[in-house]
Amino acid sequence: MITDSHCHLDYPKLYDQLDDIVKRAEYNQVKYLLTICTTLKSFERIKLIITKYKNIYGTFGIHPHESAKYTQVDSKFILNIKNKHNKIIGIGETGLDFYYNYSEKEIQKKSFIEHISAASQLNIPIIVHSRNAEVDTYEILKSESKNSNLKVLIHCFTGSRDFAKKLIDLNFYISVSGIITFKKSIELADTVSSIPMENLLVETDSPYLAPLPYRGKDNEPSYIIHTVEKLSQIKKLPNESIVINTTNNFMKLFNLT
Repeated sequence: MITDSHCHLDYPKLYDQLDDIVKRAEYNQVKYLLTICTTLKSFERIKLIITKYKNIYGTFGIHPHESAKYTQVDSKFILNIKNKHNKIIGIGETGLDFYYNYSEKEIQKKSFIEHISAASQLNIPIIVHSRNAEVDTYEILKSESKNSNLKVLIHCFTGSRDFAKKLIDLNFYISVSGIITFKKSIELADTVSSIPMENLLVETDSPYLAPLPYRGKDNEPSYIIHTVEKLSQIKKLPNESIVINTTNNFMKLFNLT
């Protein structure tokens, strides 16, 4: 029973064949999926998806790339959305992306803090995107979590060993994607080996970042078995142990037990 903790089922490449996507996931023992919101438009499809499929949950949030377009989405806006939908179990994807800077840094930071505030008030996890922004991401999360029991999932982790340690010290969760299967991800694999199993989740980030042997193709939740297999090699644990632990971590973090 594997859990894909981060996928984008609203994206056309997946949404247009979703019944088949879900069937292939089930065939590969992927039982639960969390489909992640990035814009208000994407949320419209997410609402349809989580209503149709019992085993799929959703989030609400604005991706840092899009934050300049949605400055009206503050904590009050997010709270209002969440209170209408029981199967929305997380806030995000939010965070900071200073690699592309599609939105100005200060706008990204403001949006990030508004999402954190909402997640804290709702007592549900926040799903964090961080690229070329380790210092700012950490400082904001550390500061905002001081006076609250903030639940954090850093998705698609590709950061440094030092960053991973700091996140673990704050009792945050870290999700790894198909990137760990890439041949050049030696340093990342070494970092992941140092992350305690009780802090780890797995994801596809589909339709992006397909693992080997599908690299370069559109990704989908069923391919997560290859990430699980690689993680079992990195952690020197049986596949079954990886599956059980990452799914239990997901259930615990999102209060689905």
